[in-house]
Amino acid sequence: MWDERAPAHAASPGYQTARLLADPAALSEVVSFDRPRLGELAGLDVLHLQCHIGTDTLSLARLGAATVCGLDFSAASLAAARARAAAAGTPIEYVQADAYAAPEVLGTGRFDLVYTGVGALCWLPSIVRWADVVARLLRPGGRLFLREGHPSMWTVDEERADGELVLRYPYFERAAPQRFESAGTYVETEVELRENVSYEWNHGIGEIVTALLGTGFRLTMLVEHDTVPWVAFPGRMEEVAPGEHRLLEGSALLPLSYTLQAVRDGGIWKL
Repeated sequence: MWDERAPAHAASPGYQTARLLADPAALSEVVSFDRPRLGELAGLDVLHLQCHIGTDTLSLARLGAATVCGLDFSAASLAAARARAAAAGTPIEYVQADAYAAPEVLGTGRFDLVYTGVGALCWLPSIVRWADVVARLLRPGGRLFLREGHPSMWTVDEERADGELVLRYPYFERAAPQRFESAGTYVETEVELRENVSYEWNHGIGEIVTALLGTGFRLTMLVEHDTVPWVAFPGRMEEVAPGEHRLLEGSALLPLSYTLQAVRDGGIWKL
């Protein structure tokens, strides 16, 4: 599915390739949104987990990181990411691997910052395994920075036409994934897509935080937002900032995304 969508995403105006290549100081809308919270990256070794076609990866490199690496399991996504980095004249290492295999492929204790962006965690069946991976990738004192769709938002029926916010999907992680089948993708494209089945898992905020605490992290930031960087509920949202969409009605009822930061300490806390 991702191999098929990667070229369509790279060509879509939604990923703003032309703007990023025309302006060497331009940042993706997702990175720009969290720029005040992200802090200084100068001199840091940075890894972008589940980097897809590298829009946010390129943006992290432009913030002055010493080295930037992007990891994804899709060969087509990485081909698009490498082409974008080459066109921008920005050295970025791209590695193909499953997210859970990252420490074995990249090495442990190699990075000062692990970054992961919107729409990444829902593809992972175990949040505890993911937290362990991030801890192993970071040096002591290194940090995780995460912007993600809120697990409360993922529970809502996005197909209802009556405008009601009705729960449909699980909030908590379950062993069995949710199976979805839908044509198209989340950005504008004229490409006909045939691989339209996906499998996804939700992870509650408590599950995510507890998994990080259990692998030696100290939580330093958790901010919930009433916006999300895509049209999660078609026909029911308005763009209120570049790329950020809010519910037309009931915006105070439901968090749509969150930003989390955690620092890897030396000790391990276990339940």
